[in-house]
Amino acid sequence: MHMADALIAPAVAGTMYAACAAAATYSVKKVRLENDMKKIPVMGVMSAFVFATQMINFSIPGTGSSGHLCGGLLLSILLGPYAGFLSMISVLVIQCLLFADGGLLALGSNIWNMAFYGCFVGYLLIYRPMVKKSMKPGRIILACVLGSIISLQLGAFSVTLETLISGITALSFGQFLMLMQPIHLAIGTLEGLITAAVVIFVNNTRPELLENYTAKNRVGFKQTLVVLSAVAVLIGGGLSLVASSNPDGLEWSIQKMTGNTEVAPESEFTGAVKAAEGIQEKTAVLPDYAFTDSDSVLGTSISGILGSALVAFICIGCAVLFKFFKKRDNSGGKL
Repeated sequence: MHMADALIAPAVAGTMYAACAAAATYSVKKVRLENDMKKIPVMGVMSAFVFATQMINFSIPGTGSSGHLCGGLLLSILLGPYAGFLSMISVLVIQCLLFADGGLLALGSNIWNMAFYGCFVGYLLIYRPMVKKSMKPGRIILACVLGSIISLQLGAFSVTLETLISGITALSFGQFLMLMQPIHLAIGTLEGLITAAVVIFVNNTRPELLENYTAKNRVGFKQTLVVLSAVAVLIGGGLSLVASSNPDGLEWSIQKMTGNTEVAPESEFTGAVKAAEGIQEKTAVLPDYAFTDSDSVLGTSISGILGSALVAFICIGCAVLFKFFKKRDNSGGKL
């Protein structure tokens, strides 16, 4: 659901950047109040995991479309909504700058559509109330599926609304909406099942990694993080090679209306779009997760491993550099 710059007017882009900045500032404040240092390595590992899983597009049967995990709900289940939101920002920024996945002008919109709803709606309003009294597998699956579906439905609606308000393309709002909502219903269902599988694994191995847990520990903290790290490397470096080549839900919807997965902005906005694309051309070392002018699958594998490592490094580095968490002395005060 990564939006391209051609869909977003500069005024809308600025508004979405401001909204995300406000949410991020509030999240930093809340994370500092939580002051749980054990979240630092979890932020790194799980952000890398989400980056890797986003590289795997799964086919939506009978549609010719594909989808991928957004990850906001999953990160919030493990980290809480505030650290989860900040972790999602790191994933989306790396995707945008280093791999040209999603437009630079549209980055604020992509953060809002793919991170905000999963962290603050799917988790806080749906998942957490549903599993508050029970962490049985059936309840986890139901909560994850419902949380994912509603989050993606809101994200898909926001894409169409932001495009409508921008008014820089000829896309029909009604037709766009009627295509985006059903396809993301299917994608949200599959994302919910994937999220539930990860949550059930963590709940059965190291449940205190979840914000709300009731089971007893079965596997060590380090062992669990090692397993998740290994899975992230395996997915990013290997399984990403078998990802579906079908257009994702957003591209599929545009293709159904225009015959092409891309659209061109009206002439008065081409300058802003080209300026943003020019910056991305300079920062993207592996555009579209591949070597430039090469079809080698090695580019995809390196992109998955490099991206996962960079996301983990940035999450952990920012948490330490900006003092999201502080050690406590023996009396309970902060050092």
